[in-house]
Amino acid sequence: MTGRRAYLDYNASAPLLAAARAAMIAALDAAANPSSVHAEGRAARRLIENARRDVAALVNARAEHVVFTSGATEAASTLLTPDWQMGRGTIRMGRLYVCEADHPCVLNGGRFPAAQVTRIGVEGNGIIKLDALAAALAAHDKVDGLPLVATHAANNETGVIQPVDRIAEIVKAAGGILVVDAVQAAGRIPLDMSAGYADYLILSSHKIGGPKGVGAIVAASDLMMPRPLITGGGQERGHRGGTENPAAIVGFGAAAREALIGLKSIDAVGRHRDEIEAFVKTLVPDAEIFGTGAPRLANTTFFAIAGIKAETAQIAFDLAGVALSAGSACSSGKVGPSHVLKAMGHSDSLGALRVSIGHATSAEDIELFRAALADIASRRGGREKAA
Repeated sequence: MTGRRAYLDYNASAPLLAAARAAMIAALDAAANPSSVHAEGRAARRLIENARRDVAALVNARAEHVVFTSGATEAASTLLTPDWQMGRGTIRMGRLYVCEADHPCVLNGGRFPAAQVTRIGVEGNGIIKLDALAAALAAHDKVDGLPLVATHAANNETGVIQPVDRIAEIVKAAGGILVVDAVQAAGRIPLDMSAGYADYLILSSHKIGGPKGVGAIVAASDLMMPRPLITGGGQERGHRGGTENPAAIVGFGAAAREALIGLKSIDAVGRHRDEIEAFVKTLVPDAEIFGTGAPRLANTTFFAIAGIKAETAQIAFDLAGVALSAGSACSSGKVGPSHVLKAMGHSDSLGALRVSIGHATSAEDIELFRAALADIASRRGGREKAA
């Protein structure tokens, strides 16, 4: 193993930003419960509310419409429920419609029974089948309740960006509610809740360089919210019980500030991604890069090397000092078939490798990837000749 290492797995978890670390350390001195009314409690509350404004600014939303959670999975489980509230009244969601390429925390349907979840397929380029979505919603029986649609803004494996504005038009025309998993999109493409982008967004701190264990639901308005998943002392305006974690939330806020600034230089990240893909095409001409027929995040590439299992190649990269993923890192380290590739109509007998980068990715990191790939390609060539 080489002494130097390159971390190219930002979609799994981005490195903690210096600004987030500093903010968290400072917030650890705020030992009081933020729900307490004394001066110390009010000081802790101010930290949380400042962070709430920063997270809201990242997606151009109102601060009072941000609800902090323990992460994106909890946020999804909260939103994906048949039971909703409007004021003191209740509203029923009759069926959930999800994209077949969604992250498992959305794909599994949250609190909906499996029989009430409809999966909408994707095209070969990873874009959701808009006609199929429209047809499914047109056939929805509102006697059972409103249609709830959930989709990702950008895919965690391929980086493919969904046409959320067109999805929103279809959902609104059908009288439905739209939940958008923006975990991978935040800080990588502009998000604007004020423009009718979605009814609800899901965000995750550690995907943008904040700490793990904190995320958020961002609502377009406060007229309607899901029945709480966690009840307790009425924290987060009754939407999520439990004492808030000021240090984690403050770190999230600091990362959100940095992510908003970073949007201005996202093209530089894209140039690094293009370099990586050029190396893949040159060194492994028969490699397949997925999702290239659709808009993609500037930081993500997902490719397969013919004749080499993804987990074998991942280990080889790791030994060469390069950290990347064999698909999504959401299964406790398990490497298995990609449901995203399957949904796109690809055979996943060998799997694929995901490289995901960020603003801190350097030319040296890219060179280390190139050298490792060249070695893997040469060894593959030797095996092919021997065969």
